[in-house]
Amino acid sequence: MLKLISKIIFWLNGWTVTDSFKFPKKCVIIAAPHTSNWDFLIGRCYGYITGISVNYFIKSSFFVPIFGMFFRLNGGIPVFRYSNNNLVDITVKRFKSSERFILGLSPEGTRSRVKKWKTGFYHIALKARVPIVLVAMDYKYKTVGVIDSIFPTGDIDSDMRIIEKQFKDLNGKISSNYNPRIM
Repeated sequence: MLKLISKIIFWLNGWTVTDSFKFPKKCVIIAAPHTSNWDFLIGRCYGYITGISVNYFIKSSFFVPIFGMFFRLNGGIPVFRYSNNNLVDITVKRFKSSERFILGLSPEGTRSRVKKWKTGFYHIALKARVPIVLVAMDYKYKTVGVIDSIFPTGDIDSDMRIIEKQFKDLNGKISSNYNPRIM
């Protein structure tokens, strides 16, 4: 049912999925650009259309009655941003203890323009020994899909340059909020 609803939403708004990528059982997905609340809808619809079950981090403040239940059922994992919770190690343990676990993240960390991306996704993938799948959302062309997949090598500078190159020419909903610069 959610797949059908997502296809209708995409059709009504002119969006298309540009890939037929076979997702591994475990991976970290990074999606960019993230410049608007609409990115969540596009990303969730993409997940339903492609048939992947994705977990994602979301501010704990969203976990209020009714909304919290929706986010949990939909794969949301609350993040308490102002506490030292060692999120990377906790997430790595979840990868290692799960048969299937796909984590979708927005490396920008916010919808506002940032000077550089957060690199937690990289450290999670490296420690968990899972690939990083790069998903691009382009509002100019109304396309969303996998553009690449890499295994982190441990050479963060080199790997980030590769990732940065893949995301450099995309168009966010609010283009002035997008900075494809990672490091």
